[in-house]
Amino acid sequence: MKTLKELKISPKKIELFNKINIFNSEDLLNYYPYRYESLTYQKYEDWKINDNVVFEATLVSYPKTARFAAKKSVSHFSVENDDDIFDITIFNRPWINNIKVGTKLVITGKYNGANKVTATNYYTKDINELLGIKPIYALKEGLTNNDFIKAIDKALNSDIDDFISDDFIEKYRLLRKKLCYRYIHRPNSDKEIELALRTLKYEEFLKFFLSIYYIRYNEKKDAGKKPKVFDVDRVYALANSLSFSLTSDQLKAINDIIADLQSSHTMYRLIQGDVGCGKTLVAAFGMYACCLSKHQCALLAPTEVLAKQHYHSLKELFRNQNINVEVLYSSLSTIKKKSILEDLKNGVIDCIIGTHSLIQDNVEFKNLGMVVTDEQQRFGVEQRKKLKEKGDKVDFLLMSATPIPRTLANTIYGDMDVSTIETMPANRKEVLTYLIKENSIRSIEDKIKKTINEHHQIYVICPAIEKNETMNTRNVYDIYTNLSKEFEGFCTVKMMHGKMSSEEKEDVIEQFQKQEIDILVSTTVIEVGVNIVNASMIIIYDANRFGLSQLHQLRGRVQRGSLQGECYLLTGSDDQSSIDRLNVLVECSDGFEISKQDLLLRGPGDILGTRQSGISGFILGNIYTDTKIIEQAKKDAVYILNSQDNKYDKMKQLIANKNANGQFFID
Repeated sequence: MKTLKELKISPKKIELFNKINIFNSEDLLNYYPYRYESLTYQKYEDWKINDNVVFEATLVSYPKTARFAAKKSVSHFSVENDDDIFDITIFNRPWINNIKVGTKLVITGKYNGANKVTATNYYTKDINELLGIKPIYALKEGLTNNDFIKAIDKALNSDIDDFISDDFIEKYRLLRKKLCYRYIHRPNSDKEIELALRTLKYEEFLKFFLSIYYIRYNEKKDAGKKPKVFDVDRVYALANSLSFSLTSDQLKAINDIIADLQSSHTMYRLIQGDVGCGKTLVAAFGMYACCLSKHQCALLAPTEVLAKQHYHSLKELFRNQNINVEVLYSSLSTIKKKSILEDLKNGVIDCIIGTHSLIQDNVEFKNLGMVVTDEQQRFGVEQRKKLKEKGDKVDFLLMSATPIPRTLANTIYGDMDVSTIETMPANRKEVLTYLIKENSIRSIEDKIKKTINEHHQIYVICPAIEKNETMNTRNVYDIYTNLSKEFEGFCTVKMMHGKMSSEEKEDVIEQFQKQEIDILVSTTVIEVGVNIVNASMIIIYDANRFGLSQLHQLRGRVQRGSLQGECYLLTGSDDQSSIDRLNVLVECSDGFEISKQDLLLRGPGDILGTRQSGISGFILGNIYTDTKIIEQAKKDAVYILNSQDNKYDKMKQLIANKNANGQFFID
């Protein structure tokens, strides 16, 4: 494994790669293409309208470029190929004006008929250098596809060790790791991609199950905790303070948690369920039981917004129960933090909610008995482990809003106990979802104004914060500017995104909660848990850029109260597979089914797809279609960990080292 500096990558590029957690050759090689472009030559007489074409021609007219917006342009020129003249249109390539008439070009694009082509790109290389399969990587700001290609080519020349032992490689006819990486990044055929995927998927699942069973083995060594003693009737009596009835699945999950707390084994349970099913409320009953047993409990939230939200909810829920609730986050004053830390150490605080601040070394508990993590995929295993180690044999409860069926959950999560909440609260209305086949709000402007006139609020979601030359997507800054002008004097528009400080985001959310903002333009920072009951509409630009589960999470923001929520999915894509994916959301509101379709609808060329935020770390593996590989990897993991044969020592040691360093494969 080599550092990026050793690969002779420029300091500027290294800085950009570091921003996306790429620090060495291994990180580069594990950054897989998300799709491939297959460039194949076709004779002109075989072209059909709307075909993607590749051909070589000579520039015969000087390109004319017109600019129609900031950093947006269209160029027109003509090329000649075997006595045929083609009129070419290409967008956002103004530098083509530097090409001299008479230069040979390779054009890629769509044939429109009548010798007209809308080009996606042009090259001055020989066509034979370009034909074949080209990897396309998910681009980040400042990095181009060629940056990834060049860097990965350098990484492919470094030493690459096999993780899988020789006997398993031979037994299953797997590829060596170095050849795997070559096939996945520089394939000469679809067959090479298929062979690489077969090996890489097996390795991914094998590492996952080795880590799962390694963790569980070490936890079982710590078995023998003292059962928590509390009045179960008092726990259930808390339901009387609610203005609604708990669902049967919520009650079943609460029963599971109570049984775990009363047992002599450490609880390691996952609560999974759809957006708005009431997972946090269920967890609150467990936290209440923990407090009644004279232990402290902690809830780890991914953002300050959510931490404060949980704090206010639990304060209200426990208002008559003599439970002292506090919240800890980084932007609190030094005096307030010091006071909370002292009260926590002395046992004055029963229940603490916090962000990563809870994990800091200076946070001490008198008697921590239970840890809950909200949106468990947002935290690394090491972070959860640090908090859990602040007490003795602490019970652990995780929550995930990206659900998978019970049978699959039991397979994937190994020995972890799983409680599934499928039934939704009776007062929750399904969000009405509409697909708009243009990346514009002009067709729904009247609905936007009607919503504002009814004193309801609107989310507008963009995939990017600002303009990016390499990705033609709507961004927060442009949409905020446009909407501010469009609705000036009619309503208040504000924006929020990940580059803002915590204090700035907090301020915006607080204004939105107080209904001082009518339209909030944001990135996906509002995806998880933000609870604005007066927001009844969400508009998502470039919806085809998001995974289905993420879109389902986003529309859950307007399913928080009794209002009828509406979700508008905007897309300018004419790709039928993208349209089919988005129509799943139009027709379905079941998070379990959407999670399944999100995985099943990955196209054959889309190997990376959308990483499932609630399913730990499977980048290539598909839990619905790779069941045979999963079952075999699971059996092999158990065999390896139980074997005394020293040929598996290297695999075991790597698993142990990763876990010791908090770099769990299952993350």
